[in-house]
Amino acid sequence: MKSAPDARQGPASRRTGAVPGPRELAAAVRCLRAAGVTPPALALVLGSGFGGVSAAVEAEVILPYGRIPGFVPPRVPGHAGRLVLGRLGGTPVCLLAGRAHYYEGYVPETITFPIRVLARWGVRAVMLTNAAGGIHPRLRPGDFLAIGDHLNFVGVNPLRGAVWPGVERFVDLSAVYDSTLLGALRAAAREAGVRLRTGVYLAVSGPSYETPAEIRAYARLGADAVGMSTVFEAVVARQCGLRVAGLSCITNRAAGLSKRPISHAEVLAVAARIQERATRLLTAFVRRVGEAGLI
Repeated sequence: MKSAPDARQGPASRRTGAVPGPRELAAAVRCLRAAGVTPPALALVLGSGFGGVSAAVEAEVILPYGRIPGFVPPRVPGHAGRLVLGRLGGTPVCLLAGRAHYYEGYVPETITFPIRVLARWGVRAVMLTNAAGGIHPRLRPGDFLAIGDHLNFVGVNPLRGAVWPGVERFVDLSAVYDSTLLGALRAAAREAGVRLRTGVYLAVSGPSYETPAEIRAYARLGADAVGMSTVFEAVVARQCGLRVAGLSCITNRAAGLSKRPISHAEVLAVAARIQERATRLLTAFVRRVGEAGLI
């Protein structure tokens, strides 16, 4: 295992909090290329509940986010803040262990910057994972939800603003989540013996949890689970031409659906209990994608 050359002299985006742009994008791609590893076809973004997957990777290169131009360290427990290159289930993969969130004060351009870097570097598909509250009555803590579509209730579109070079401003979102990857995820769940449902993920800004009235409204709109991430990254990934898959671990029942108050401690506790299943599921998914040449 090795580290890539240091980038501590990095751009203004990390030193001053400025929004990363094309200059930082080029610098970050150079940083990854300097690691001397061929870009894997698939990347995994590990959200809350999925951090333990890193331990199953045969790591070749580990880069803390602070050493990659334009990347920012997460400030939320359960998000390690490092990029890992190696093999999972024998298949080359790139892990983004942790993400920045809108509720932390970061703008969409900063949150989605790692996705743009992966796409420019040569990654072709991304699996986005998160912890979510279950809205559908059949979703219980410890279940997994394959994301088939999403609702953006954050209140902002991540494509708003200046257009990045080489991408379209107006992006078709009629099929954000790739059907072939969804099929591979379902097959991986059967192989791993993990219960998996498919549904609609709704994103809110956070950091407060939702009110019972909001959850009732979201259910009427077709949402099966609710969380505070993923949608920005999915939209930008599609703008960059990446194929997208999404996976939620259900860590709690949404507001008003349980007698217990919701807390981040509960989310982390449930996430810790399902680490082994999450790792088994994603390992089977990555191996199946690699062996079948799906991307």
